[in-house]
Amino acid sequence: MIGNEPAAAEVRLRPMTADDADRVLAIYQAGLDGGNASFETVAPSWADFDAGRLPAHRLVAVDADGTLIGWIAVSPTSARAVYAGVVEHSVYVDPAAQGRGVARLLLDALIESTDAAGIWTIQSGVFPENTASLALHRRAGFRVVGTRERVGRHHGRWRDVVLLERRSPVVD
Repeated sequence: MIGNEPAAAEVRLRPMTADDADRVLAIYQAGLDGGNASFETVAPSWADFDAGRLPAHRLVAVDADGTLIGWIAVSPTSARAVYAGVVEHSVYVDPAAQGRGVARLLLDALIESTDAAGIWTIQSGVFPENTASLALHRRAGFRVVGTRERVGRHHGRWRDVVLLERRSPVVD
């Protein structure tokens, strides 16, 4: 199911807190274990996760029974002031909750949050094999900038990465 269909309507979004650490990292690890989410193979410690992501743009999705089923967060792309409005995002959904529109709810909320904060570019790198993520991003207004071919090795093989970006229409 996608978007505002019944299953997605049962999902509530809220800010991510340190109390969410174990569940956020478990969902992250499940995504990494799937093999098409990231070059990373092991989720970081909460301290490293927390230090690398902007606190104002971290959300979790919680289902009707209160179980955390997904998250989204952004990292700055550079410490240089000229790039203060450019972030890279990650979105992960529990495998048992995929296909219910959770990632789209999270991504739409992130876009609203970053637009309101004056962030002009959200970018992401996605493996070309992750067709669900590529389709999600296209539907949310991201465009393909290009493909970085053989940019890194993952589980012993070279992988390409599709670079995506969304430019804010409201940030001048």
